[in-house]
Amino acid sequence: MKQHTFISLMKPVQDKMYRLALRLLVSKEAAEDATQEVMLKLWSRKEQLSSYNNLEAFAMTVTRNHCLDQLKLKQNNNLRIVHSNYECGETSLQHKVEIQDDLNWVEKIIANLPEQQKTLIQLREVEQYEYEEIAKMTQMNQTAIRVALSRARKKIKEEMIKRHRYGIANN
Repeated sequence: MKQHTFISLMKPVQDKMYRLALRLLVSKEAAEDATQEVMLKLWSRKEQLSSYNNLEAFAMTVTRNHCLDQLKLKQNNNLRIVHSNYECGETSLQHKVEIQDDLNWVEKIIANLPEQQKTLIQLREVEQYEYEEIAKMTQMNQTAIRVALSRARKKIKEEMIKRHRYGIANN
């Protein structure tokens, strides 16, 4: 495989790999490094890439595994979430601040989820992968994926409800 063929195959997937790495490693720098390292790993296997049915799923699996290895090595202590995927129309500044605050809280809650749930939330809710694709990437049963996602969503919802009800007496 020539370099331009490799680049044309991997270019569409590279952004998704970065977003997954960012979700898992949280630091932009660590995510950029991880994406670059995974691209180098894939380049070193360039002759074998044609044997994979779904190159995108393989690349995402390699990215996920690399990031989990990095987390195990505890090389990423500079954790900070910055999420600017939200755009709103003509709303008040106060509403924008409230929405950004809620997004920050959701990201903090997600960051405290177990690694498996964090990964599944990223793949399903952010990257919009189907359950079948997630099952291939994570080597999990689709039912287990649905259960883990349900638990993660429930935890996020409970924590946000707690946050919004803080200081309000329950009757």
